[in-house]
Amino acid sequence: YNSLFTRIGFKRPLLKQMMVGGVGRLESFFGGLGGLKYILESYFHPHTWQQNKGSLDKLCSSPLLRAYQQPLLSGRKFGHISKHILDSQYLTCRMQNCTEANRNKPFPGYIDPDSLIVQDDYVFVQLTSGGRPHYYVSYRRNAFAQMKLPKYALPKDMHVISTDENQVFAAVQEWNQNDTYNLYISDTRGVYFTLALENVQSSRGPEGNVMIDLYEVAGIKGMFLANKKTDNQVKTFITYNKGRDWRLLQAPDTDLRGDPVHCLLPYCSLHLHLKVSENPYTSGIIASRDTAPSIIVASGNIGSRLSDSDISMFVSSDAGNTWRQIFEEEHSVLYLDQGGVLVAMKHTSLPIRHLWLSFDEGRSWSKYSFTSIPLFVDGVLGEPGEETLIMTVFGHFSHRSEWQLVKVDYKSIFDRRCAEEDYRPWQLHSQGEACIMGAKRIYKKRKSERKCMQGKYAGAMESEPCVCTEADFDWTLIQVDFGDGIAVSYVNLSSMEDGIKHVYHNVGIFRVTVQVDNSLGSDSAVLYLHVTCPLEHVHLSLPFVTTKNKEVNATAVLWPSQVGTLTYVWWYGNNTEPLITLEGSIAFKFTSEGMNTITVQVSAGNAILQDTKTIAVYEEFRSLRLSFSPNLDDYNPDIPEWRRDVSRVIKKALVEATGVPAQHILVAVLPGLPTAAELFVLPHQDPTGENKRSAEDLEQISELLIHKLNQNSVHFELKPGVQVLVHAAHLTAGQKIPGINVYAQMQNEKEREMVSRVSHPESRSYVPQTELRRPGQLIDEKVESQLIVGRTCQE
Repeated sequence: YNSLFTRIGFKRPLLKQMMVGGVGRLESFFGGLGGLKYILESYFHPHTWQQNKGSLDKLCSSPLLRAYQQPLLSGRKFGHISKHILDSQYLTCRMQNCTEANRNKPFPGYIDPDSLIVQDDYVFVQLTSGGRPHYYVSYRRNAFAQMKLPKYALPKDMHVISTDENQVFAAVQEWNQNDTYNLYISDTRGVYFTLALENVQSSRGPEGNVMIDLYEVAGIKGMFLANKKTDNQVKTFITYNKGRDWRLLQAPDTDLRGDPVHCLLPYCSLHLHLKVSENPYTSGIIASRDTAPSIIVASGNIGSRLSDSDISMFVSSDAGNTWRQIFEEEHSVLYLDQGGVLVAMKHTSLPIRHLWLSFDEGRSWSKYSFTSIPLFVDGVLGEPGEETLIMTVFGHFSHRSEWQLVKVDYKSIFDRRCAEEDYRPWQLHSQGEACIMGAKRIYKKRKSERKCMQGKYAGAMESEPCVCTEADFDWTLIQVDFGDGIAVSYVNLSSMEDGIKHVYHNVGIFRVTVQVDNSLGSDSAVLYLHVTCPLEHVHLSLPFVTTKNKEVNATAVLWPSQVGTLTYVWWYGNNTEPLITLEGSIAFKFTSEGMNTITVQVSAGNAILQDTKTIAVYEEFRSLRLSFSPNLDDYNPDIPEWRRDVSRVIKKALVEATGVPAQHILVAVLPGLPTAAELFVLPHQDPTGENKRSAEDLEQISELLIHKLNQNSVHFELKPGVQVLVHAAHLTAGQKIPGINVYAQMQNEKEREMVSRVSHPESRSYVPQTELRRPGQLIDEKVESQLIVGRTCQE
């Protein structure tokens, strides 16, 4: 095959001049015996350069809303245009009449600089408020909606990975992550997100850009490889359905010498390096192509974790189901003839003269010389076009020599083009499961034993939808009572729709209830709607426990505190009619023991916020300070919603471990770290008023609780695999505690929390009952604080 190779030499500065501008693609066309024409095109910033028409071989992007592509003219240096823009606004208008008066602003203020991505049917923007980023999406250029992640996600960085198949695939770094990201998948509109994979490894590139160890396999929609960090070990996982299911990679059965490989899942598996080259003239250490959808070539190792030593090269010809070892050292691999020819060249700083060719998807390799004099290889290029069988190796003989180009043409190797009988059908599958993302896909593949030139890409042979089974269906029943005499029911109401709309024809305050049931369980919500200016936050401050016939002060603490004229609507006790005031505080008494609910609604303009608290009225009770195993602090974002939810979980664990009736127990998780809580042991009596618990009964219940806590019998599962132990700290007795003292301490702490976004650790020393801080915030509430935008009533 000596006639295949032609060498062309020219001075190195010429190539340097052509490569000005950073990362780009150099496409070379050869004609005759060395005619050379260069076309420099598609220059992109290194942070956003992507191969394969947008396929993210290795996610190498700047933060969300800086991931746009900016073409450059040849020879000019790249620079972010928006770096010189301090304030940015998102404006919309019709092109025919785009004047100042006709421009619309979906966002009243400024969006973050560099904060815009337009990708397929989606537009993304970012706004920062209160020190936290907020992300918005527009689907098919409709109105923007805030992107909603699961509760407590609290993102601090986000990257849009893919918008294929009418879904947004995003990587999110959450509040407690530093070198890892979580992967989320959205609904069609890109609004609601579900967790796909946790703790994907990330690193920083040479210029500070984020490098996430995630690789999208070319040619197969929804197929990704990811390196997940687990117990300080990085392991490679694969998915065929865009993150719904992940599994480890099965190691090859034999090594390069044919000896058996003893590697048993899940203790041992194949792990791959998912980096792509930042230099377009050299191949990365993982590669796939749209025109060869089943072939993946990557470097990695076999073992319990990903390692930077003992690296070999592996190939899969069935889309990652099985793998074969092909080299014991790293090589660059080039795809020619739609993957019909694989060209491998060793990664080395030494001069080389050989390369390896495979015509059967990497099952066998032949060694060829491409130059008589060893060459320091600087890069390899494939000729453009679907039927290319030409590659170009460029480098130099020494550090002072001229640049050398070696053109390699493989056409003479084949004596014919492939015919229909040279192909076979190949069905995409995941360990035998052919139904992937709702469809069965069958591709045409050249038979590995046939040595013919493919030419034009054969493509997918057919794709047919899978037949649904009964297990594929789920029914959701939603019942809504609007509080004005009208109630409706819905079956399988989708979040993709515009939601439920209702028009109130009368002025008033309405209690709206929603009940949702499906095969996974049920949930309900209550909303008090006052039809008629938005506040950011309202907190109802009052004591957690009080005594009979003592005056109780309840105060609505607002943020911000000055918002104009306000109307306060109060419900408390057994009153059937609310109390309406213009002041943010009221005083009242309770004449009997028990639990009482207090709700306040604050109206400003046409916006309403509300908060609900429950206060316990007793003559005596017991208080016990709780502490937890240290692992709970790792998952504590120190926000009220989390404390409320965990309080309910702790109470349930106490009831299950001790058998104490739930009516005797209230739990309040306190702000700050380390995590602590207050347990209240309360008296309870039958509805008839008989069998009331005495002080001795409360003492016995307290002793039982302490006994179980000291035996480590009280624990709960925070999430799969995370068990938390509950311990006893201090026991105190509270009798006839003046409610005003409790209230004063709670109010002061709430105001401090609203001024400072960072909660400070609380002292774990003995706290008298009169100095309890904010326990009422974490009781079993039915109504959460929320913003209600009222509709204008029709008269």
